[in-house]
Amino acid sequence: MTEFAHGSRSKLTERDVPRFASESLFDRIARAVCRADCLPRKELYEAWEVARRVRRKVRGGRVLDLACGHGLLAHIMLLLDDTSASALAVDTRIPQSAHALSAELVRTWPRLASRIEFRSAPIESVAAQAADLIVSVHACGALTDKVLSVALNAGAAIAVLPCCQDARICDAGPIAGWLDRPLAIDVMRAQRLAAAGYSVATQTIPAEITPKNRLLIGLPQRSPI
Repeated sequence: MTEFAHGSRSKLTERDVPRFASESLFDRIARAVCRADCLPRKELYEAWEVARRVRRKVRGGRVLDLACGHGLLAHIMLLLDDTSASALAVDTRIPQSAHALSAELVRTWPRLASRIEFRSAPIESVAAQAADLIVSVHACGALTDKVLSVALNAGAAIAVLPCCQDARICDAGPIAGWLDRPLAIDVMRAQRLAAAGYSVATQTIPAEITPKNRLLIGLPQRSPI
């Protein structure tokens, strides 16, 4: 087979099914995504790499997938930890193809049926609870800060993979003279969580998937992380 770049924006289709031939959970998810014929390749790898890192740190809780796009992350979070009873996938506009993707995943894993709700709404309208687990992949610019605010207001666990850090609207703090501005913005986000009493972990997902690969995880009340 030719080179198969994990960071490609090319859509996964039925033709790609043979690339995922094993019975591993990832390959089974990938085959369902291919059959749905709607998701860019990089979104599969981003969601998988974020979900498995977050689930090593946080178990259970209702999953809130904010700025969810197709909502794949919400589905994977439940597949990795069935003790999460439900997930809410929220975006200002839910693509119609998100429902086709969800239907294919539910066909593959019937236990997901009726456990994932899609909602078209502003991020700041979400009423989170302390027991929730809030996740977001590439909420653009200041939208990541709104996701953090939802978590902080509820005292909920949070994991974000930021992108498009814009120094005109995002806080780069006093360290922007030493660090490049996107990194300074993410450092200030980590500090915001720490100042609120969160235990903070900073990780990365493979850069071959996305250069915007910094993963920020926060647990409230200084739980061990």
